[in-house]
Amino acid sequence: MLCSTCRLRPPVTDDGRCLLCAGPAGAAAPMPPAPMPPAFIAPQQYLRSPEGLAKAVVVLLTLVAVADVLAVAAGQNTRRVVAAGLENDFAAYDDAAASLADNLYATAGVLQTLVSLATGVVFIIWFRRVRLNAEVFDPSMQPMRPGWSIGAWFVPIANLVLPRRIAGGIWTASAQTNTDGSWRTVPATVMNLWWGFWVVSLVVSQYATRQSWKAEQPQEILDTTALVMGSDVLDIVAAVFAVLFVRALTRMQGERAALGTYPLGTPGVQGRADWGRAH
Repeated sequence: MLCSTCRLRPPVTDDGRCLLCAGPAGAAAPMPPAPMPPAFIAPQQYLRSPEGLAKAVVVLLTLVAVADVLAVAAGQNTRRVVAAGLENDFAAYDDAAASLADNLYATAGVLQTLVSLATGVVFIIWFRRVRLNAEVFDPSMQPMRPGWSIGAWFVPIANLVLPRRIAGGIWTASAQTNTDGSWRTVPATVMNLWWGFWVVSLVVSQYATRQSWKAEQPQEILDTTALVMGSDVLDIVAAVFAVLFVRALTRMQGERAALGTYPLGTPGVQGRADWGRAH
């Protein structure tokens, strides 16, 4: 509203005139309060949907399980050929069958390596995405900075512990869906089973691979092949629980993002969700 006379300045008198237009009457009028400075608004933080990446991870983890099944079958075939030769003291050893068994075993190993590498890359990208979302949900629940969602996987020995620690913080922040700010506890059984089987399969695989490099005698080949097959079975179980973990955490983040205030119970801090598109 402006002065009813000059239309330039704010009014200060009851009849709507400004300080200059009202003259002495304006000088006696109380000054209008100074405008309040604009309230500080925190920089907007962004949520990005992990759903597209989660679907890709699930497909790749399924391929990992399939490759492991093929590797187990190839290993069993190798054991059958070697055991048959050992029973006959290799008097009637089938060279063609042995060569085919070796080729199948090697091919299965190459397939496992390629699929595992692709899965690892996409999984870490997904893991970083959900970690950044957790930073919006509640940064106080995160034990490490966002960059460690990538770096933790490449630190020798520590990569058996740090990614699980980061995943725990993501899980806790994503599970908070009580709108009054209180915490909802979601059992982390799936996450713990995934991590436990993955670590055990990794350790057994490393041991079995080193033993297979040293195996020369038929019985040693039989034993080390069985060890490798055992690590493959563990990897299949780990892949199944990894699928369940990825799907559960992605679903939890979708539910958490739908609430619209970040973190819960903290007024004035808003997050912008880009949940409709996967990048």
